[in-house]
Amino acid sequence: MSQMEVSKRRRFLLFCFLPTTILVSGAFLLGSVIIATDYKERLSGQIAINATKIAGAKVCQAHCRPDDGEALPRGIVSRTSDLDMRSLRGPLIREAATKSQSTMAADGVCNKISRVPDSKKRGTSTNLLAIAAGIKQKESVNKIVTKFRSSDFVIMLFHYDGMVDDWRDLEWSSQAIHVSAMDQTKWWFAKRFLHPDIISEYDYIFIWDEDIGVEHFDVGKYLSIIKEEELKISQPALDPNNSVVHHLLTLRDSTSKVHRRIHKRLGVRKCDGNITGPPCSGWVEIMVPVFSKAAWRCAWLMIQNDLIHGWGLDELLGYCVKGNRTQNIGIIDQEYVAHHAVPTLGGSPKDQTNPHVPDQAAQNMTLPNSILQVPSVSTQEMERDEVMKRCFYELRIFRRRWHKAVQDDECWVDPY
Repeated sequence: MSQMEVSKRRRFLLFCFLPTTILVSGAFLLGSVIIATDYKERLSGQIAINATKIAGAKVCQAHCRPDDGEALPRGIVSRTSDLDMRSLRGPLIREAATKSQSTMAADGVCNKISRVPDSKKRGTSTNLLAIAAGIKQKESVNKIVTKFRSSDFVIMLFHYDGMVDDWRDLEWSSQAIHVSAMDQTKWWFAKRFLHPDIISEYDYIFIWDEDIGVEHFDVGKYLSIIKEEELKISQPALDPNNSVVHHLLTLRDSTSKVHRRIHKRLGVRKCDGNITGPPCSGWVEIMVPVFSKAAWRCAWLMIQNDLIHGWGLDELLGYCVKGNRTQNIGIIDQEYVAHHAVPTLGGSPKDQTNPHVPDQAAQNMTLPNSILQVPSVSTQEMERDEVMKRCFYELRIFRRRWHKAVQDDECWVDPY
């Protein structure tokens, strides 16, 4: 082959393969650019997603996951309970759909799903009656419970004398919740066994003494009235002819369905238009209070764990209603009760509290020492005197704690 033919063949091969080589190289470079760009985009997206997850987790940790539940997925956390009894056998009524749960929105903020009260779904009790009871007042308590049984109530008895078995002969006893602790008061039991999360399913909580006459009381009508009047804290009025009365505001007005204030002189204090607080208005007595669930959550927080008699709470319950306490606290005249004033922890009817003890609020809770030094003629009277002394002592402590709390909390503003 001549030199000229070799040169021609080389030029031919060069012209044939050069474009192909250029095309392959270009495709390779273009592919590398596309792959690199796609990788960068994916990497940036993944970083953004991770950053969003981290930010969302921080938000949820701060707002939706208290320390006691952060180890669990939200769907399994059950923060509330109730006092309804459950059957040992038969089909299980599903409650999962009614539990309060949280979900993560796309922006990472935790939102709560609207909740239907568990009791409404199950068709069970929606209100609670709790009574501190001793066996000596069995007849009185039976009359009270019988009035409430026909309505939608869970019944709970706090036995302060340990005599639980002696109530078994009553028809309703097996359906009631019985809690027993020797020589403890209603407020001791309430602080320990009526936590707001335990009774959050109940619309209204009645926390009553045992010495209440209910001849003229209809609980169904009572509930209708407080709902109509939008009362968050209330009590039935006291029958003036059959009750020992310590606060004139609680006396029944036979011409009224509901009253919220009085216009009278109480000791050195005159209840007129210039006074809008307790004991002229915004007041109920702690023997027969009725709370909405929201008001009870606040009241429970105010009950001091070591102050078991509850004295002083009635002065401050107005802080536990949203809005105006002169409107959201009231006395129901249409449905009224009698207060027999049997001494706490099982005294006999003849040992009634002295009706002439001055109105505590009217005297600004300052009582003469002579009241604390009542002559005693029996061991029972001496013990009763000691109980009263403890009540006044706890009252002074409670008031001091309140004033200190107000002074120390720079963020709290007194609405009244």
